[in-house]
Amino acid sequence: MEKEPSDLNQFIAQRVRDLRAARGLSLDELARKSGVSRSMISLIERGESSPSAVVLDKLAGGLGVTLPSLFDGVATARAAGGPLARREDQIQWRDPVSGYVRRNVSPPGVPQPLQIVEVQFPPGARVAFETVDRNALVHQQIWVLDGALDITLGEEERYELRKGDCLAMVLDRPIMFHNPMQKPTRYAVVIVSQYPARR
Repeated sequence: MEKEPSDLNQFIAQRVRDLRAARGLSLDELARKSGVSRSMISLIERGESSPSAVVLDKLAGGLGVTLPSLFDGVATARAAGGPLARREDQIQWRDPVSGYVRRNVSPPGVPQPLQIVEVQFPPGARVAFETVDRNALVHQQIWVLDGALDITLGEEERYELRKGDCLAMVLDRPIMFHNPMQKPTRYAVVIVSQYPARR
């Protein structure tokens, strides 16, 4: 079920505030780590902004989590918090810039390094994510379920994915997603985070 943007903004606001507090980061420190301005973070934490996927990804990187983790608080509030995520409890969110819709498929709050997201990408849409310093090695696989997707990694590495194709990558450089079709593309994202061993 897709929640109203204002509701999701409030959940994301609380989640960002909680994660920042848990890490003992000031607004200025999070701004420095994420590359998002202090004023924008303040607006997001007050629920007064509808941040784009690109901005949320930068914040997630600065907070040391993946983008889907920012929506865990939303899903946990709706679900029982066990190992099963019912379809009706899986949170959908629409990027206000590109219009793409992402749905967190994985059960929230389950202590596993793997997350699954389903994306509906509008015709002709593009989203470009910048490189963010992360405290984990993040592996990602893109599996095209319907349509087509062009992915550019860094400056020159380009892949044309069609239905059934799967691309594995590490989130260590800029990535651009483009739907070259005149119809929506649907794909699954599988994310695995490897955190350094604690000493």
